[in-house]
Amino acid sequence: MSERRFCYTRGMHTATSHTYLFGPVPSRRLGRSLGVDLVPFKTCTLDCVYCECGRTTALTMQRAEYVPTTAVLAELAEWCAAGGTADFITLAGSGEPTLHTGLADIIRGIRAVTSIPVCILTNGTLFHLPEVRAAAALADVVVPSLDAPDAATFARINRPAPGCDFERYLSGLRAFAVEFRGALWLEILIVPGINDAEACVRELARIAAELHPAKIQLNTAVRPPAEADVYPASAERLHQLAQFFTPQAEVVASFRATVQEQTSAPLDAVLNLVRRRPCTVHDVAHGLSLSFSAARAALAELAARGALVCEQHDSNEFYRAPGA
Repeated sequence: MSERRFCYTRGMHTATSHTYLFGPVPSRRLGRSLGVDLVPFKTCTLDCVYCECGRTTALTMQRAEYVPTTAVLAELAEWCAAGGTADFITLAGSGEPTLHTGLADIIRGIRAVTSIPVCILTNGTLFHLPEVRAAAALADVVVPSLDAPDAATFARINRPAPGCDFERYLSGLRAFAVEFRGALWLEILIVPGINDAEACVRELARIAAELHPAKIQLNTAVRPPAEADVYPASAERLHQLAQFFTPQAEVVASFRATVQEQTSAPLDAVLNLVRRRPCTVHDVAHGLSLSFSAARAALAELAARGALVCEQHDSNEFYRAPGA
């Protein structure tokens, strides 16, 4: 069972405990996103070198009901009944959400209690399975990853689980792109020294064009990655590479927005948000609808207690859980 987490709803001054929901958190692509975590921490089909959650501890292609479907839906119903608001409900979090065999039931359950659109953040490695494609097709937006144009680069950057074959992954992604009637946004994460050479990016662009995505988004390791030698591509370089894609890729910028003013922070909510992924003060402020000063004070207090550590990454200060 995954650790206990907290959901903090806009406009409320008390945190409601949840096991499977987190946020709403700030998303550079989705605005305020309520996360739904469907697998125990770092259960994934890939062990990507850039992952902000750290190294994969359960590397698997085995699908299962990793967390109880009924419990997830009960928490979602409770959150909605309490007046929770978000721009998206996003199936993401600690690992690969399509590993959960109840994916279709969970999306249908969300539809039954709210009109908030559903997004799936996925690496796409299970789309070779017809049942996974059918379940994912129930979402409004699906954002699969494409970081490599060939098996060698795939092995180097994504470090797949045994049995995760590159050609099968690519054929599944192509099949889903044909079948899906929602919005397909393709994410490509650039890691300098691995997949940023012009020939590599042009081949990525060729494959991406075959998928006819509504959007192509270039990203990079803006948060502390799984491997210390991974560093972000510059904004200038990303804008150069974006021009190789059709449609021209969008460079995903750091999320910035005006936060709701609240002057005190629930420390449990801050701690559990940061346990999800490394966060800046701004991330915490926007994710929990706090003033900047309240978020900064909460993070400083948690750091003084030893519950969080602060580290520098690409000229930004990120807070994370010790050992994460």
